[in-house]
Amino acid sequence: MAKVAFLGLGVMGFPMAGHLAVKGGHEVTVYNRTQAKAEAWTAKYGGRAAPTPRAAAEGQDFVMACVGNDNDLRAVTTGSDGAFAGMKTGAVFVDHTTASAEVARELDAAAKARGFHFVDAPVSGGQSGADNGVLTVMCGSEAATYARAEPVIAAYARMCRLIGPAGSGQLTKMVNQICIAGLVQGLSEGIHFAKCAGLDIEAVIATISKGAAQSWQMENRYKTMTEGKYDYGFAVEWMRKDLGICLGEAKRNGASLPVTALVDNFYAEVEKMGGKRWDTSSLLARLQR
Repeated sequence: MAKVAFLGLGVMGFPMAGHLAVKGGHEVTVYNRTQAKAEAWTAKYGGRAAPTPRAAAEGQDFVMACVGNDNDLRAVTTGSDGAFAGMKTGAVFVDHTTASAEVARELDAAAKARGFHFVDAPVSGGQSGADNGVLTVMCGSEAATYARAEPVIAAYARMCRLIGPAGSGQLTKMVNQICIAGLVQGLSEGIHFAKCAGLDIEAVIATISKGAAQSWQMENRYKTMTEGKYDYGFAVEWMRKDLGICLGEAKRNGASLPVTALVDNFYAEVEKMGGKRWDTSSLLARLQR
């Protein structure tokens, strides 16, 4: 058992912190910008709610965070009353936010200067993965730091792996989102084509999902897509944030991402259709306008 703080109790952070308490058996302190959410968490799981990130981090062995973006992350770490001011020497800060590799390297340097450790550890698996404790976690840190953090992360992870030094976790998450963007667009076009051709969608998917076209998106989203239901998972506005990070990094490293840029534009059209909070499979709705 370790003393752990969790900063950010959104749709991902709330269940992740819960797994730390229940499955991990850790002593958990939580912080959330909206205090009512922290109180709801302690009412369900016990533990303690802290009024600031700094207060949550004080005396903890590990501090986990899962917030919105780079600016939110800086606010809860190095901002006024940020967690970094409260962390003890030798502690480990694990960031599950999907953010830039740049901010990961920045916070890693700040942590080292203060005498503690940092892991950038974005996750994949969505809300259902967080609820069920089966997330995929991709990490960037020093090997010794990762070895300490991995058993704690295991409370909500099905797969956890060290990829490389600070920033590597965020870069791997970018690869994940780049791949998903193309997959969802391809699946949307396939379903759209099948409908226009008058095919039995159930029969088509049952057949091709056993071949080379198979994917998680196909297995888990084709049915709701076919029914025109888009409230199952990762929201379009969140995906656009992530794709923006990917495209920004590509400008820096020289990668060519034509399909990613195109799909990002398609998601912008979905947002104009009122689909800002629809899930990412709503690319099909754009084709069926």
